[in-house]
Amino acid sequence: MSTSEGRAAGRGDRARYTQLLDHAGRTTVGLCAAPGRAGARPWGSGVLIAPGWVLTCAHVLAASDGRRRDTGPDGGFGVTFGGRVVPARLAYDLSRPDPDAGPAAARADLALVRLLDPETEHPCAWLSDQPATLLEDAYIFRGHDQPGAGAEGDGAAGGDAGAGRRGERVVRDSGEARGPQDGRTVPQPGDGPGPRVPGEGRGAHGAPAGPRAPTTPVDPFIAVRFGARDARGLQFGSDVRVTPGASGGPLLDCDRGEVVGIVKGRHQQDHVGLAVPVTALRGLGPEHLVAGAEGLGPDPYHALMSLHDRWHWAGQDLGSAVGPTWFDAQHAIMAGRGRLWGVQERLQALDLLARLPAPRDPLVVEAAVGEVLERGERPGAWLLRTWRDGHGALYQGSDPYTELRAFVHYLRIVAQLTADEVRDVPGDEAAGVREQAARLAEFVQAKAVVLQPQDRRRIGPVRRRPRSVLVEFEPLFYDEGGQELFNWSVSEGYGQGQWLRVDVQESAGGVPFEQAREQVLRRLGGRLLRADGDAGPGARVRLEVAVPEGHWDTAAGQWEVAASTRRTARLRPVGPGRAVILRDQGRREQVDPAWLRRWQGLAAARELHALRIPPRPGADARRGSAEAIWRLLETAGDGALPALCHTVADGFGRDAVGVALDTGFPAGLWPAHGHGGERDCDAGCEEFHRGVRELLQGSGGVARLPELVRQLRAKAAEAAEEGTHWARDLVLLYDDPEDPIPPLFTDRPQVSPR
Repeated sequence: MSTSEGRAAGRGDRARYTQLLDHAGRTTVGLCAAPGRAGARPWGSGVLIAPGWVLTCAHVLAASDGRRRDTGPDGGFGVTFGGRVVPARLAYDLSRPDPDAGPAAARADLALVRLLDPETEHPCAWLSDQPATLLEDAYIFRGHDQPGAGAEGDGAAGGDAGAGRRGERVVRDSGEARGPQDGRTVPQPGDGPGPRVPGEGRGAHGAPAGPRAPTTPVDPFIAVRFGARDARGLQFGSDVRVTPGASGGPLLDCDRGEVVGIVKGRHQQDHVGLAVPVTALRGLGPEHLVAGAEGLGPDPYHALMSLHDRWHWAGQDLGSAVGPTWFDAQHAIMAGRGRLWGVQERLQALDLLARLPAPRDPLVVEAAVGEVLERGERPGAWLLRTWRDGHGALYQGSDPYTELRAFVHYLRIVAQLTADEVRDVPGDEAAGVREQAARLAEFVQAKAVVLQPQDRRRIGPVRRRPRSVLVEFEPLFYDEGGQELFNWSVSEGYGQGQWLRVDVQESAGGVPFEQAREQVLRRLGGRLLRADGDAGPGARVRLEVAVPEGHWDTAAGQWEVAASTRRTARLRPVGPGRAVILRDQGRREQVDPAWLRRWQGLAAARELHALRIPPRPGADARRGSAEAIWRLLETAGDGALPALCHTVADGFGRDAVGVALDTGFPAGLWPAHGHGGERDCDAGCEEFHRGVRELLQGSGGVARLPELVRQLRAKAAEAAEEGTHWARDLVLLYDDPEDPIPPLFTDRPQVSPR
């Protein structure tokens, strides 16, 4: 299609823009002196972007000499829209230098104005979540000169949209007025009426507008002939001179139905202007809050855009919708384009993202986008701060199916990362976050059903934050010499029975336990370090070791593993540096009711207390005491936790642990090298039981036991505290039925969190 044909087609399509232009006109405001201050000229324009919030240029609120405008003793001024003037106040100024940043820090000519009456109802414009590049069909808007002028029915000016040519003049991002000879932009903070814009005026719903009153000197918007982004911002040109007083008003990309920029200024001689991209708002921080103003909290950008996205989604409520919405206008524009991820999907996705907490680090957003777009660690072209920004970075001009797959993959990552952040956090707030993450995950599942099976598998594994590494020894059978043989596996754990196997040794014959243990230790150091890195800065994931009966004396806390990924790395004991727990390999996915009941009792108990087995020194474990042990364990209270000083590898100790497990106990303590049943307890046993009592009395609950035992091991290893040597080989059985270990070998797929 030729250029002339393209422009003609563009003019023919303008009927689809009528509703969009009406919405944009009603969200554009004028800024002026406070209500009741007579004789004040309008300063410039702004755009309503969230309930109670106006986005404008910072220089609009400054006089021509650069000083702050006269706003009265309370700092208030007026915002005009819908035939009224409402009081407002400057809240954030992004043009102010950050005192903690260097002199070269970027500053944006943007400001946020808060409406002072919280009950003021108004429409909101849609801010783009993606950077603008070329503008092929766009308009700029200006606020009304006085209350009632141009409100509810000012129409679209005609004009021809260009094909994205660059302006011939240089337009600089400067707030200073310059002469025409230097070819630079002059900001226009309301410098009087300009020429009328040619074109046909239309009413709010596309009907021809009546004769304009003489008091309305200009139409509210003009067509952009060309527009393109460079290092200075969005440079654009029009068929007429940019209307004075348009500074601070929105630049609307009709092809996408979004506000992509805020008008900054115009050239003094020709029809070239400059706009600040709305993506510059991502630089908003608490340091931009004006003294005495009421702000949006510690992360104002996330809070502001959450208000924006939730407002637009709420406007689609069938029970409250009173007329066409901005979404309806976008839907009319996008109809027939064959998009699988359309405005409806975007609207709902951004609402769900707005209900999540801000990402803990902007780099997390960048990493998620990089994973989806398969660009590795290479940073993107635009600063990404929130989940919304990451969503906008996925528009790559690809085919509809590839685009849908990218969005589904990204949202799956966000849902999982958010859930992992609050996985073990108590309280209602964390529970609410988990609920919102689950809602996002359900949305993803619904949108993924149209994907091909191989793509569903591809986006299913999401990189997550592990909380543990599980080593599991699976007994096979006995060889001819009577030696038990094993296979083994290593899995990453994510809570609630979700595991991902990352290493496995599976053979028909198996190997002896000691050989299996040595094979594990050769690889375990690197695996733990990788899991630590995935868990976050400074994290140390828990090591869980699942063994069968007969190996409950495994001193996993004393295992030595590689301290780094170097080929010749030194070996360090694992127990002092991270929590290490023992699990029963015989307990699987099917949770015994007694096991769950005991766990819930321990979790709810105000205090834990040691249940000494046998109950008194000198008790004869070899003659008739089995029934007494059963009774002792079956009748123990909720806060009881078995403690044995005997060896648990065989004899009485092994039987006692078996009874404890059969009666549902999920936790217990014993030394890896306890004494045999052939001798009675001695002073070392008394020291052990005394230490266990003190540990449990100050534990604060069963959930803290793994870390408290780690601290004891660390003190014992360093001999940092007298009387802790008894804890050097301390074994903690910690078997959470709400997070059961997985089957080692199964044909059923695992819950795949990566």
